[in-house]
Amino acid sequence: MPGIDECLLEAMALPGARGASLVDWTSGLALGTAGDSPVGDHETTAAETAELARAAAEFDSFAAPGETPTGEPPVEDLIVTTRAGYHVLRFVETSFDSSVFLHLWLDRATGNLALARIRLRDLAERLVLG
Repeated sequence: MPGIDECLLEAMALPGARGASLVDWTSGLALGTAGDSPVGDHETTAAETAELARAAAEFDSFAAPGETPTGEPPVEDLIVTTRAGYHVLRFVETSFDSSVFLHLWLDRATGNLALARIRLRDLAERLVLG
C-alpha cells in the first residue's frame, strides 16, 4: 500500500502525466505534489482545484435520487477538459473525514484519459494516509 509520495510517483508514470497532487479540499492545501503545475505553483493549483472539488462534494445536485448522505462525496471523480489537457480529480475515501482528492494533470495529445481514471481509482483505493 503506497503512501503519498509513492502514489504520486505512480500517477506520474501514466502516459502524458504533467503533474499530480494530493489535496485537502476543505483547506485547499496540497498534501503532496509531483511534476509540474498548470500555473507554475502547486499551492495555487491546489487551492483552485479544491474549490471545484468542494462544490461537487457538497452540492446535492450530484447525488443519485434517493441516495442518503454517507459523509462521503456523492461523486467519484471529476474531469475537466481544456484545450491542451485533462484534469482528473479522484476523491479518496479515508477512515477519517474523506476530504482529500488526487489531482492528475494530463497532456491532451499524449494522455490516455480512460487509463488515467482506472489507475487513479486503483491508487485512491490503495493509498495509505496516516
